[in-house]
Amino acid sequence: MNQRKSIYQRSDVVVTRWMARNGIPILRISIGIIYIWFGVLKFFEGASPAENLAIRTISVLTFDLFADQVIITGLAILETVIGAGLVSGLFLRETLLLLYLQLIGTFTPILIFPGEVFTGFPFGLTLEGQYIVKNLITAGAGIVLGATVRGGKIVTTEA
Repeated sequence: MNQRKSIYQRSDVVVTRWMARNGIPILRISIGIIYIWFGVLKFFEGASPAENLAIRTISVLTFDLFADQVIITGLAILETVIGAGLVSGLFLRETLLLLYLQLIGTFTPILIFPGEVFTGFPFGLTLEGQYIVKNLITAGAGIVLGATVRGGKIVTTEA
C-alpha cells in the first residue's frame, strides 16, 4: 500500500508541475484560437450565428451611425486581432484590454434585447443567450491571463 501511495504521489507531482508550467500558455492560445475562429467567421456573411444580434447591438450602441457591413467587418477585425494577440502572446496588456471591451459589448444584449436572450428570466436562455453567458469563462480566463502580464506564475508545492 505504501508503494502504491508513493507512485501516486510522484505521478501527481509530475502532472501538477506540468500543468503549472503549461496551463497559462495553453489557456491563452486556446482562447486565442476561439477568437480567431469566431472573428474569421464574421468575414463571411451568414457564417456566424451571432452576426445578426451583434450588428443590432452595435447599431443601438452607436445610434445607427455605421452600416451593417462596417459593423460586422469591424467586429471581425477586432476579434481576429484579439485572437492573434492571445495566440502570439505579443502586446498582451493591449490584447486583454481589447478582449474586455469586446466582452462588454458581448454582454450588452442581456440589457437591450432580453427577449432574445432569455426564454424565461433569469435562468431560461435562448441559444443566443447561451452564446453570451458562456463568455463568463472568457472573462475569467482574461483575469487569469492578466495576472501573468507582470511575470506572475502558477507554481506547485510538493505538499
